[in-house]
Amino acid sequence: MRRIVTGHNEAGKSIVTIDGPPACSIGEDVGGLFELWNTDGDTINTTDKIDRADSEIILSPPAGGTKFRYFQINPTPAGIPLELLQAATAAAFEQVGAGHHRVDTAKHPAMHKTHTIDYIILLKGDVTLLLDEDEVRIKPHDVVVQRGTNHAWINNGDEPALLIAVLIDSNLS
Repeated sequence: MRRIVTGHNEAGKSIVTIDGPPACSIGEDVGGLFELWNTDGDTINTTDKIDRADSEIILSPPAGGTKFRYFQINPTPAGIPLELLQAATAAAFEQVGAGHHRVDTAKHPAMHKTHTIDYIILLKGDVTLLLDEDEVRIKPHDVVVQRGTNHAWINNGDEPALLIAVLIDSNLS
């Protein structure tokens, strides 16, 4: 994974400020989140050298902020008891400060609901988007606009699925 971040030099000319892999990642055992860029709603100085993705990985952006990330979903190993899957999923959500987003996990342990508008593209794999009352199988290059709904992502294949997401803090009704 390579990311290229642009900015400006002191003369106001456009330059590359970062060229390399994501600054941070977490949870590779279950798939993982790979941070590409974050904003916090404040003014961005395009001449600074700050890597805004080099911080603690939290699921949701701060008020007025955004998150831009890859996320990978590994296949669920066969034969895992539901209690163990619930416990592992709960621990993974706690690790990214998102335990409170697991509002109704009756349908699946990974169900969660954030206060964000998410733009998601499946890059590779075979995934089902699971909702409270619907589910839809998505294929590579399908796009999902996830509007603050309770949802989970299920890998239907034998290989990790890779998605890219932009999460935008939003006032939802």
